[in-house]
Amino acid sequence: MLLCFGISWPISIAKSLRTRVVAGKSPLFMAIVCLGYLSGIAHKALVSFDWVIALYALNLMMVATDLYLYVRYSSDAPHTA
Repeated sequence: MLLCFGISWPISIAKSLRTRVVAGKSPLFMAIVCLGYLSGIAHKALVSFDWVIALYALNLMMVATDLYLYVRYSSDAPHTA
């Protein structure tokens, strides 16, 4: 699951970098996913440390990057009042 789910983040990051369009992305969803990965890392670090912690960390970095791009590019969009 971590491998398959992790494949989607580089695709999303590449699309954001290429198009600078973040419409349709949910920062709340990405923040909750980050929290989930942080919880997984904490569990692995405190209860059952093994190599899977690296997958959690890698996925966390990718989701955090996508969230950063959301914040970066959503502020570039022209705002209409």
